[in-house]
Amino acid sequence: MFLHLGQDIVIRMKDVIGIFDLETSTISNTTRDYLAAAQKAGQVVSISDEMPKSFILCQDSKGKIIVYTSQISTATLLKRTGFTDEISNL
Repeated sequence: MFLHLGQDIVIRMKDVIGIFDLETSTISNTTRDYLAAAQKAGQVVSISDEMPKSFILCQDSKGKIIVYTSQISTATLLKRTGFTDEISNL
């Protein structure tokens, strides 16, 4: 299964570690420090020139960490994963 993050970026769901809201998660100094370090290391991919609403933490099959920033909300990304549909069927 794949997840469309915006623009022309599509990733494999099995590569996703987490989907985070930028507004609420960057309240923590730890998260801000992590994102700054990832940016410095060249691991951040900005999907759009618009103000990002979320970031998606991924690890590819070779173990490389990539952080995507997306203008799409976490709620919309969660719906696109189909995860909420699976929970409602339980």
